[in-house]
Amino acid sequence: MTALQQAVALLITKIKQASITTQRLLVKLELPANTDLIDWMAAQTLFPKFYWQSRDCREEVVALGQVKTFTDPLIAEQVITDDQRVWGGRSFDGHTERNRRCLSSFFFLPLLEIIRLDGEWHLAANMSDDKPRMLAMLQKIEMHPEAVTDIDSRILSRSYSPDFDRWSTMIDQALTGIANNEFEKVVLARRTTLQLDHPVLPAQLLKASRGSNSNSFHFLMALDAGHCFVGSTPERLFQRHDRALQTEALAGTIGRGADSQEDQQLAQWLLADTKNRYENRLVVDDIVGRLVPQCESMNVSPVPELVQLRKVQHLKRSIDGQLNDAVLSADLLDSLQPTAAIAGLPRDAALHFIAEHEPFARGWYSGAVGYIGQQHSEFCVAIRSAMISGDDLHLFAGAGIVPGSVADSEWKELDRKTSTLCSLFEQPCSDDGKIMDKMGYKSA
Repeated sequence: MTALQQAVALLITKIKQASITTQRLLVKLELPANTDLIDWMAAQTLFPKFYWQSRDCREEVVALGQVKTFTDPLIAEQVITDDQRVWGGRSFDGHTERNRRCLSSFFFLPLLEIIRLDGEWHLAANMSDDKPRMLAMLQKIEMHPEAVTDIDSRILSRSYSPDFDRWSTMIDQALTGIANNEFEKVVLARRTTLQLDHPVLPAQLLKASRGSNSNSFHFLMALDAGHCFVGSTPERLFQRHDRALQTEALAGTIGRGADSQEDQQLAQWLLADTKNRYENRLVVDDIVGRLVPQCESMNVSPVPELVQLRKVQHLKRSIDGQLNDAVLSADLLDSLQPTAAIAGLPRDAALHFIAEHEPFARGWYSGAVGYIGQQHSEFCVAIRSAMISGDDLHLFAGAGIVPGSVADSEWKELDRKTSTLCSLFEQPCSDDGKIMDKMGYKSA
């Protein structure tokens, strides 16, 4: 019997013996250091499924099955007990006139979690009132998963929503709105749809991205077998430990260089560029303004630091705070999401412009994904992400539009950001980020 089989058997015994007041059970696991949770998750038939790896790689979790589900994070936070966590996210535009099909929020208290924290493994179960159902679901756990294979799909073609012509028109309209003082900044997005020679599995995309994109949160959220949202994002929305809060402004972007010398030149240009520093400052000011009523103290990094990823470099300023006593994680989610880095400023005016001009609904893209616990909560901003729906694969990226923005340059930025996932396929997303002739873009 494997260590996992032994742990599940012990967990089943504990569930049978548990009193009606028991909320959560925990069993220690002794798993090999090279155990891959993505392989294990991919083999399971329980839904919802949620995968999480923290940006510092210290924690990795797979959550399976549902004891309870919530569409309101506040209710979820009030229901859970000390060590329980609800997993899920909040969409960008769900349940609005624009996007009735997507939920505004979805969180679930999972039946089962496998947790790796600093090299230690645990198996946890959250108790429900229906023990026979719990036991029946645990009996379905696949103990001997096969390794998820590498991506072998090839890109046959790409389509864009908006296409380049419409993108250029949107930029002009946004700059006119800024000039007319309707808003200071708006973040406009593009959906890239890949036509593949055969479908890619969500676990394949997640595993390839985790292996290639460091300094990022990695997540997968699947509510059923037909739809999966997956991504690798560098941006934290917030993390809280009791009253200690950490958040950040990640805004301002340039690509990576062909060699170390060019890389350094690009980095220095980004750190000095007026437009990008202005864009970052807008995000900082907005976050601070939203947190002032909720914090008794705050500390903001005085100057931006450089975050270097595989395909892009960003400006980041860290923001730390000490929360007031009564502030909940759901309150922080309401205050901070959507941030100025993925919507714009002022928020309502930017959201109105996005709803009026973007030709697609964002759904989970640029929402928030993570978990809520009584003492500890963490969310990332769901950028550098993809939606897999049946055979369809949609990639998403956005660019902040401020005075000085140029359609060609912002389109190149979208290419660089999309290449975080697109480059995992055998055929690259674009010709090294160069703008092709406009007639080469097929509208979606």
